[in-house]
This record gives sequence, structure tokens and C-alpha cells, in this order.
Amino acid sequence: MAKLYAGYAVSDITAENGLPIHGYYVKRTVKGVLERLEVSALTLTLGEERVVIVSVDNGGLKKQVADKIRNEVSKRTDIPVKNIFITATHTHTAPSTYYPEFFETDVKPVNEYIEFLTGKTAETVKKSLDDLRPAKIGCATGRAPDRVAYIRRYRMKDGTTFTCPPINHPDIVGPIGKTDDRVNVIRIDREGSFSVVILNYGLHADTVNGELVSADWPGWVRRTVENALDGTKCMCLIGAEGDVGSTNVHPMPGDMNDTEISFDNEMKSPGMARFIGRALAGTVLQVFDKVAYFNVDNIRTAEKTITVGTNYPESSELPLAHKYKDLYESGKSDLIPYKGMQLTTEIARALRICKMENGPKSTKLSLSGLRIGEIALIGIPGEPFTDIGVKIKQTEGFGLILPCAMANGYEGYFPSEEAYNEGGYEAATSPYKSDIAEKIISCAKSILTELKG
Repeated sequence: MAKLYAGYAVSDITAENGLPIHGYYVKRTVKGVLERLEVSALTLTLGEERVVIVSVDNGGLKKQVADKIRNEVSKRTDIPVKNIFITATHTHTAPSTYYPEFFETDVKPVNEYIEFLTGKTAETVKKSLDDLRPAKIGCATGRAPDRVAYIRRYRMKDGTTFTCPPINHPDIVGPIGKTDDRVNVIRIDREGSFSVVILNYGLHADTVNGELVSADWPGWVRRTVENALDGTKCMCLIGAEGDVGSTNVHPMPGDMNDTEISFDNEMKSPGMARFIGRALAGTVLQVFDKVAYFNVDNIRTAEKTITVGTNYPESSELPLAHKYKDLYESGKSDLIPYKGMQLTTEIARALRICKMENGPKSTKLSLSGLRIGEIALIGIPGEPFTDIGVKIKQTEGFGLILPCAMANGYEGYFPSEEAYNEGGYEAATSPYKSDIAEKIISCAKSILTELKG
């Protein structure tokens, strides 16, 4: 029987000042460093089969960028492209790897950073190959503590849906949905060397904001685990988080410690990232010594491409959308009759409508799967709602299923079907028809069936 080997490496990918930061529909550029950014790679081999899992501190890698990196990694290592699984942590304080669509931007530094990131990732994977050691693997599921994650979409008294309403808003009825507090933990012990821990949890890495580079809470998880467990490295794979944030709209005593309310009504600060990171690291520490080890008798990969309909606008939507787009781009957003996150939602809706005015009416999405014995990773190229992850996890035949967001691409939000009727930021900005959730779930289950062999 072939023996499992594992290698790990990590590299610094912190950006220089001046690079654009994508997100929030506000022009931001890197003005300094709060915390270093990293790319980490875990390579696993079993006989002739070789796969690599990569985690990048970035908001999201568009498919063309992810493909570029995967191809370069394959070129330098001879690992097949289909066996290269790349995810982004979705930190909102990292350089953009695609051009901000609605601001004038010098594309040269963006291209240079993409080249830098591509080379660094390939170099890191190569180092992980040089670090291969005999290994054993185990897994466990912990629970996130209270006050870490909240559904961020709320039903209001007038029947509308509000993504990230102001805290203590008198018209809040309650959240639309339920968080999944399961924290998936994988532990890989390597002979004569350090162990590697993988955390998989569905929560936006959006607790810092501003223009200082930061890895957000995933960076705090890594550092806290590594400091607490001597001889252990840690990487984060973000789960289904499209409708999950860290703000308690009805704060309890202590919730506002070392944090503040941002322009989009959310609790954000470096202190908030520290709290979330430490809390989730605590979950890792609770289960680390109690993982269930298992024999790995196979490693398999699968990738499927599906055709999905787009959220193509009606002609009646165009006049108002163009009006809001023009006001936004001319710096007159204050003339749009909304504030805070509602303003962001209406701007996002207008820009999505204008962008898709001439189609296309359908597009393609690729999902990825990786089986490591009893464990399966499902890569989703964007931000799926919690319920998508929950339904994928219900598939039988595996000891542990890890839905991984922002994997091998970043193509926007994947809301539940109900969200399109309910409203909110995520559905307003999503470029897909309302059946996108069911199509992703169906594709993921098909991949899992193939991985079972």
C-alpha cells in the first residue's frame, strides 16, 4: 500500500504602497502594512498521485488569474492543473488582482502584482514539494464560540430585507437564516517535522477595512495556533460565507470593546480581527488532540463546468441604473437617496445592471473537488450562502466535507433562491439567476459522487 507524504511551505506576498484595493465600491489604495500577507501550500502525495492545496491572502482571484497561477505551478512542478486547488481568504485589505471596474486605475502595477503573486505561489509550491515527509492525517469538527458569526441579512418590520442594518435599529425583526457553527479541522502529522492544521469555517474575512494591508482574522488564527502549538503550521480555507458577518446588531456588554462601527454599519477594527482569530483558534485547540486518524488509500480530483443563467436586466431597470451609475462615477453618490449599506446596495445593483445591459444571458462556472481518503474538499468559485454549504455537507459517503469558497476563481455571490425575492446586497450584486444555489449544490454532489469512485 502506498504511503502518504506531506510537504508544506509559506511565503510573504505583502504588497507595496499604491496598489489598488478592491471592495466597498470606494477607491482605496495600499498605504502601509498592518500585518504581512502570506501564500501557503500543502502538497500531498500517494504513490504517483500528487495534489496541492494553496491558500492566498487575497480578496479573490478571478478565474483568469487563478488559471494563470495554476498553469505556472504546473509548469514548474509537473503537478497536473486539475490537481492544483487554490483558495483565497477573502481579506478585504489586500491588493486587487483584477482591475477595479469603476475607477480609473493604472493597470501596470496590478499586472506586476499578479506576476509577483504567480511567481511566489509557484515558488512556494515547489518548496513544499522539497519538504515532503511521511505523514498521517486526521480530522475533527469543533464548534465556533458565541459572538463570532451572525447572519447579516435581516427582515425589517416593513417586510424588506436589509443587509447589515445599523446596530439596534428599531425596525429589525430578525435574521433571515441560521449560521453553521461547525468548524472543520484537519491535522497532518509529518515524521520528524512540524504538523499542519487546516481550519475550514464560513465567515467573511472583513473585520478590518481601511488602507493598511492585513490578513484579517485568518492571519490571527494562523499566528495564534502556531504560537500555542509549538511545531505546528496553520492554514485557513474559507467556507460558505456569503451571508455571514461578525456584527451583532444587538450588541451585548463588551461587544464594542476595541472596535467601531464602519461606514457599512459593521463592527470593524484590527481588534475585531484579533478577537475572531483568537476565538476560532480556540476551537482548533479544543479538538487538536482528539482528531480521528484514518488511512488514506486514495487521492482523487474532479472538476465540472456548468452553464448558468445570468441576472440579465429588464429594460425598465436601465434608466434608474444609469442615473445612479453616473452619479456614483461623478462623485455625487450623496444625491442617491440612500445611506450606509443601503447606498452600497443600490450602487451595486446599478453597476451590475449597467454592466450586463448587453448580456451575456448565460455563462459558465467551474467547481472543483479533491478527495483525501475520507475527506472531500469542494471548491466553489465565489461566495456561496451558508445553506449551500450545509446541503453539500449532507452528502453521504465521506467522514468530512469541506465547502471552500473563492476556490480556483472568484465570480461573485451565490445567494439562495429565496434571497432574490427577499432582496439585500448579495442578490442585488449577484450576476446569476435565482436558481444558482441549486445548480451549485447539484454540481457539488455530482463531483462528490465521482470522487467516491
